[in-house]
Amino acid sequence: MRDAACSIHWLPSPNTQHPSPYPNGDNMQDSESLTPRRIVEELDKYIIGQDKAKRAVAVALRNRHRRRMLTGELREEVIPKNILMIGPTGVGKTEIARRLAALAGAPFIKVEATKFTEVGYVGRDVDSMVRDLVQVAVKMVEQEKAEEVKDRARELAIDRVLDILEPPPKPRGIGFQAPRMPPQIQAMVTAIFPGARPVEQPIGEVEEEEEESEEYARVKAEQKDRIRARLREQLIAGELDDRKIEIEVEESPSSFMQVFTPQGMEEMGVDFPGMMSGMFPKRHKTRGVTVAESKEILAEEVARDLIDQDAVVREAIERTEQSGIIFVDELDKIAGREAGGSSGPQVSREGVQRDILPIIEGSTVITKYGPVRTNHILFIAAGAFHVAKPSDLIPELQGRLPIRVELDTLTEDDFKRILREPKNALIKQYIALLATEGIELDFAESAIDEIARLAGEVNTSSENIGARRLHTIMEKLLEDISFRAPDLPDKKIAIDDAYVRDRLAGIVKDEDLSKYIL
Repeated sequence: MRDAACSIHWLPSPNTQHPSPYPNGDNMQDSESLTPRRIVEELDKYIIGQDKAKRAVAVALRNRHRRRMLTGELREEVIPKNILMIGPTGVGKTEIARRLAALAGAPFIKVEATKFTEVGYVGRDVDSMVRDLVQVAVKMVEQEKAEEVKDRARELAIDRVLDILEPPPKPRGIGFQAPRMPPQIQAMVTAIFPGARPVEQPIGEVEEEEEESEEYARVKAEQKDRIRARLREQLIAGELDDRKIEIEVEESPSSFMQVFTPQGMEEMGVDFPGMMSGMFPKRHKTRGVTVAESKEILAEEVARDLIDQDAVVREAIERTEQSGIIFVDELDKIAGREAGGSSGPQVSREGVQRDILPIIEGSTVITKYGPVRTNHILFIAAGAFHVAKPSDLIPELQGRLPIRVELDTLTEDDFKRILREPKNALIKQYIALLATEGIELDFAESAIDEIARLAGEVNTSSENIGARRLHTIMEKLLEDISFRAPDLPDKKIAIDDAYVRDRLAGIVKDEDLSKYIL
């Protein structure tokens, strides 16, 4: 489970009737209407509780809109107020950041601080988080541009499929015609070969044959046009979707190009595959597919050709710099000051903090798409801080995370709300999943209360993993039904508190067993 919610969906941005309010032409989706109150309301649809954290991220996002409304030097001077979330696992830290980015239509990545190593050690360097963010932004912009040209790409794809099924008629005049020999050439041939005499055809017969040939070509062309028009109608209607055809598609780059990533050429900011592809022509291969598949494959290929890749990269870099969000998890795992003589896995903790510092402060990172400035990227750091404390971070890094928010531990009442209220509540998910097998699940209110009680009890008696505990409990509760669903004669199943206790009470009481199962 991703913190206090269960799955990730891209939140649709409401349609706005207002022109872009930004003086420099920025285009952030409906930013003017994303007031802090509305942001919190949208987050409430998926995340239960944690009002302080929601308010903090809502204000941070709104401040971005306010900065973009500024002009002149002051706009560049206003830097984002980065956030440090403190709280145990499973309470909603990651989910709040994900939903916020989706709501704003902003590039977003989640990284773990423990994955990075100090310069000089084997592992990923901290600059890679910015490179990954740019990659996300490029894909996001490409998808948006592809959506804009989708209709045109589909029309061109249908034309290509039509050319495969019924090739277009050749233009008139194309074909083999014996040229007439000029008089000078005839004289030379006669002088060399006295017995040779050119075959002459009466002018009237030549003109008559040419007229018959043109008439025949015109009739054939009209006939072919009628066939192609009928086939086009059938292609659009989907009547030929099951027919097998062969198409030529661009061959994907060889896999050996990828051995340089993620610690190789890409980490150096060099687009090695792109350089090589520019040196050699594109290779094509023939694939046997259905007409339905060919329309999708060719539409994607045509859309890529219609999109201006330079414009995509420019917009992606701009979006990364102005609205990108990087979520740095497990920050507490690299907290701690190095003492003299420390060694082992802790040796590079403070070094990683020092390497992350310039990224958060604002620097320029070289990527394969070009230089990217991190001055206005919003950083949201998080950690449980059970052992280490935020004060264990180096002072410079503490100063770059000025907003600190403590998230509350989830209670039994929170579990009840998590099971009932969110749009993607676990109960709704399991009901929908088993409905595909014809099973009608009916959860009584008493059953939901009992599930919440057991989740709180297990979290208290063993490791507290927050709302993620609900996943393990629901899986164990419905394990038998999920296994036998296709074969069950009775498709209506009622689940009450007695059923929940019968399935789970024994495991919960056995503390040793619950550690392994729940």
